[in-house]
Amino acid sequence: MIAGLPLAFGAPLVLAALVLLPAIWWLLKLTPPKPRLESFPPTRILAEIARRDEQPARSPWWLTALRLLLAGLVILALAAPIWRPTGESAPGSGPLLVVIDNDWASARDWETRIDTARRIVQLAESAGRPVGLIATAEPANQEFAPTDGAAIRTRLDALVPRPYPTNRAAIAAALRSTANATGFGGVAWLSNGLGGQDAEDFGRFLESSIQAPVTVYGSDGKALLGLAAPVATADALTLSAIRSDGAAASSGTLVARDMRGRSVGEAPFAFKTGDLRTDAVFNLPTELRNEIVRVEIAGQQTAGAVQLLDDRFKRRRIGLISGASSDNAQPLLSPLYYITRAVQPFADVIEPRDANAALAVPQMIEAGAAVIALADIGTLTPDVEEKLAGWVEAGGTLLRFAGPRLAAASADTDTLIPVRLREGGRVLGGSLSWSSPQPLASFAATSPFAGLAIAPDIEVRRQVLAEPDANLPARTWAALADGTPLVTAAPLGKGWLVLFHVTADASWSNLPLSGTFVEMLRRISAFASVPLMQDNAAKTVEGAAGATLPPYRLLDGFGHFVSSDPVARPLPASGAPVDPSAEHPPGLYGSEDGFRAINVLAPDATLPPFDVSAMSRAELRPYPTTAPIDLSPWLLLAALVCLIADALAVLWLNGGLRMRRHATASVILLLTLMHGLAPPPAHADAASDRFAMDAVNKSRLAYVRTGNSEIDDMSEAGLAGLSRALSARTAMEPDNPLGVDIEKDELSFFPLLYWPIDPSSPMPSSQTLAKIDAYMKQGGSILFDTRDELERAPGSTGFGGTPAAERLRAMLSGLDIPPLEPVPGNHVLTKAFYLLEDFPGRYSGGQLWVEASPPEDDANAAQRPARPGDGVSSILITENDMAAAWATDPDGRYLVPTVPPDPRQRELAYRTGINIVMYTLTGNYKADQVHVPALLERLGQ
Repeated sequence: MIAGLPLAFGAPLVLAALVLLPAIWWLLKLTPPKPRLESFPPTRILAEIARRDEQPARSPWWLTALRLLLAGLVILALAAPIWRPTGESAPGSGPLLVVIDNDWASARDWETRIDTARRIVQLAESAGRPVGLIATAEPANQEFAPTDGAAIRTRLDALVPRPYPTNRAAIAAALRSTANATGFGGVAWLSNGLGGQDAEDFGRFLESSIQAPVTVYGSDGKALLGLAAPVATADALTLSAIRSDGAAASSGTLVARDMRGRSVGEAPFAFKTGDLRTDAVFNLPTELRNEIVRVEIAGQQTAGAVQLLDDRFKRRRIGLISGASSDNAQPLLSPLYYITRAVQPFADVIEPRDANAALAVPQMIEAGAAVIALADIGTLTPDVEEKLAGWVEAGGTLLRFAGPRLAAASADTDTLIPVRLREGGRVLGGSLSWSSPQPLASFAATSPFAGLAIAPDIEVRRQVLAEPDANLPARTWAALADGTPLVTAAPLGKGWLVLFHVTADASWSNLPLSGTFVEMLRRISAFASVPLMQDNAAKTVEGAAGATLPPYRLLDGFGHFVSSDPVARPLPASGAPVDPSAEHPPGLYGSEDGFRAINVLAPDATLPPFDVSAMSRAELRPYPTTAPIDLSPWLLLAALVCLIADALAVLWLNGGLRMRRHATASVILLLTLMHGLAPPPAHADAASDRFAMDAVNKSRLAYVRTGNSEIDDMSEAGLAGLSRALSARTAMEPDNPLGVDIEKDELSFFPLLYWPIDPSSPMPSSQTLAKIDAYMKQGGSILFDTRDELERAPGSTGFGGTPAAERLRAMLSGLDIPPLEPVPGNHVLTKAFYLLEDFPGRYSGGQLWVEASPPEDDANAAQRPARPGDGVSSILITENDMAAAWATDPDGRYLVPTVPPDPRQRELAYRTGINIVMYTLTGNYKADQVHVPALLERLGQ
């Protein structure tokens, strides 16, 4: 390192050659005289024979300086100069232990951490030291033994940041027994920059168990940002952004997205100096709030900067009906008062406009109530009971509370209760009672209330009793300490009947005055609107052990959705709290119909910075903010320029460059060299502009250029043939198709891209995959064609098993694609223009795959304000080689035969192509037409 300059040399001994520059100068200052031209006769030459003293000619000073500069540049380049060197060294001596944190907090600068680890391994390898590697977010049964640098670099290349916290305690326990035997002579700990008790304990362990120097990379100087769990109120959705360093003021933006990745809303946040937590508020209509599944900090690529929302944060509509008379409808005496106050933080209350239940129940059903609460209504009229029963069977949840009327009602006439009741009820703690008021028992693991904290002062003084039978234990969600059921439930069709065996006010118990009551109603509200969780809960309540929610969409360490994780395990459907781990990584568990979210950060999470003071002997280093720059290539380039200049100067001095004869050639040569060495000028890309103009001036079909001329020519001819068919048969008149460079060209001009899969083509880069993913999420559709129907094994289903299909699978693994299914019989593609039952191309055996449609009985489908892309599938996959079936020459002659040769199959292939184009252009227009007769009938027309 040169004092005062961020410059170092990898081979400083080479600089000793600089002492030769004076000798080089002495040699270079002399140059033989240039040849002279003499004219005949020979006698003229004889006159010059006389001897005389000659002095060698001297080189011009500027030429000597140029040559000295050339020699100096070469010497400096061979000395391997490095600008901004890191100054790193492998700590200690002997075997080196590299500890790297690969949790979610390491994802924000993962490449910097991996590069630092590689440099440390290279330093140790240069010194002949073996290296051991430990990743703290991996299982504890890792290989700790030191090995060569090549093996460690291979393991580093395979490491990825995990979406859950580190497992340092387990790593320390596993390392404790082997540290002494291995004899590590130094430790390099690449920390995630976060402190806390876990980091301090692990640091002290490294110092105490490994008696060797420890170097800790603890910070890169930037604050780590995270997102805590949201708080839903009646007016807004509030999330807390947290950071690890409050030294300076900063700001940012939260982006809320739905299941398809579309932006639903944005909310700014700002940290004042010294603040470690601040709030951002989403003020959105209830319908849009209920669509939010993911909230992220814009520009942050970590799982901790993402919060996933499930049905617990969706505002449901709860209808309330009370059996209390008007005399008792005082605010603090009305049972609806307690229910309303309890559900206001997470639900919208629907109050009936009429006290008549025969009118109030239909009003609530039409208003979209997910839960209808009946407070002490003992007898229902047959028509009201019939309407409620139909609503529950369709998926609603009927929540009932006991009271004098329900206790006095006949147990044989009311069918909308989950269990048979004894008449009269039970009074606890009275003068003639043998029992004292009872507290609540802990909630069973199979109950939807599992994991809820129970206030210790809750007491029940009176209740209605259930008749014992074989189903009672399975239908009990909550019980008293003596085992008496307090909350029972039973499924009815797709919905649920839930009964609190106490009143909704404080007359029978103080449960409605507690926070436990609020959380119980919150669980019921979320539970009521999720058909899948209802099914799982039904199995659990009815006694089927092991009901679980499978992984649906999981997060990786960078906060991106991934389709699967081989280590992930299903969640119990009981709803008990689960901490993020390797078995239960953050993500969504369940299915599209209903899921539960697990997030990295808890509501009270903090991000304390790393404090090296807890370690007595450790050296703290920051991660380098900029990588070192090797100056050797630039010095060699400068030396080449000097060499060219020297050659031109020598030619000029020797008369090789006659300005009168060769001035033009010299200028051209000089300009050519300058042009070759100069950076490309920054100007607008005319080709891109032409492409954009061609794409927007006329409607065109587009295909992805694969680089294989045979495939690309067939794609162009196929889309040209399909364009002619569209012009002849429909109102659409597309121009000639365009080929698209998937990496460089703008894709948003085209609603549909035809992409033939070439298994020999290179894999798209991660930037290209992100571009494709954004194109599909913003409404574009891609028709992938593997063209391999004849290569598939007979009887195989799905797509796979061929080189093209495997290449497509590898591409799709990097995209956030939805579940797929073969085109069902009632899909819009079957009737977009022609009525179709099959979708052949050149081949006819393969299926056409599209996005899986939501189940027809999805209760939320009718409430969604819009479907993604107007109902158009963002991805279509076929194996039937569509372009080959469409391909014609300009005269309309087919280029390739169908397999088998069948004119009907060719016609169906054209109809398939026309349906696909019309489908992507018109969306669910045809699907809406199916409902026109029913709509007209309901309107009375």
